[in-house]
Amino acid sequence: MKDYIVRASAAHTQIRAFAAVTTEMVEEARQRHGTSPVATAALGRLLTGGVMMGSMMKNATDMLTIQIKCSGPIQGLTVTADSQGNVKGYVYNPDVMLPPKNGKLDVGGALGQGVMTVIKDMGLKEPYSGQTILQTGEIAEDLTYYFATSEQVPSSVGLGVLMEHDNTVRCAGGFIVQVMPFIEDEVLNRLEQNIQNIQSVTSMLDNGHTPEEMLAQVLDGLDLEITDTMPAKFTCNCSKERIEKAIISVGKKEIQSMIDDGKDIEVKCHFCNTAYNYTVDELKELLKKAKAR
Repeated sequence: MKDYIVRASAAHTQIRAFAAVTTEMVEEARQRHGTSPVATAALGRLLTGGVMMGSMMKNATDMLTIQIKCSGPIQGLTVTADSQGNVKGYVYNPDVMLPPKNGKLDVGGALGQGVMTVIKDMGLKEPYSGQTILQTGEIAEDLTYYFATSEQVPSSVGLGVLMEHDNTVRCAGGFIVQVMPFIEDEVLNRLEQNIQNIQSVTSMLDNGHTPEEMLAQVLDGLDLEITDTMPAKFTCNCSKERIEKAIISVGKKEIQSMIDDGKDIEVKCHFCNTAYNYTVDELKELLKKAKAR
């Protein structure tokens, strides 16, 4: 199943919903960053949540960033998504290893205590920023809490990443369901009942459920209407030119020190781990540009 996002409404627009399958995207992130199973699960959940939250934005140039800084051994994660289904991200410590907890990957243990910051850049003077304390470190509950406290939108977030025995990604995906302020009590009661009774996201995906079928279970009996679908993928817009700007921004002294070392340097993009090489001659050119600023 190719990665894609579904946008939907239910109960005559009293509920809006998003669901996604993100297996390929999470596997690509795993390959690029060489993440351990628990780091893959953490990053995969945040990529999945991020790509669905990105799809909530209206304009083609809108960008969403989710940053987690935490006390656990993973140290932190950053994910950036646009409104077109493109997402990228990385973990601070990709090698973190922890014993399983209740037979599952211990994502909450990897994150520990910390803070989640959501930044939305929608082309206004100042980007919107909301910050919440991590509740469980399992990411889905933390996003649920973020929506309730920072955006005042009661939501239910389900995210899952299931690994194969060889540590590749078997399946990944999730859903976000949000209720509008005018929701009727009986609709809300039915939705809460449904959410209590559904299988986990990984169980649904492992049983071959599509995002549409996931939403059909979550919103059973609530007149689900699929609005549209869009492809989702891990995409990074880094380039040699962008990395050059980053090198110039470190300052003349630093660039001169690199030149004095007399060796080529390799710079890796945080988000996708692509390596860019610069010769001493190229560094000299960058030094000229830095001096001309």
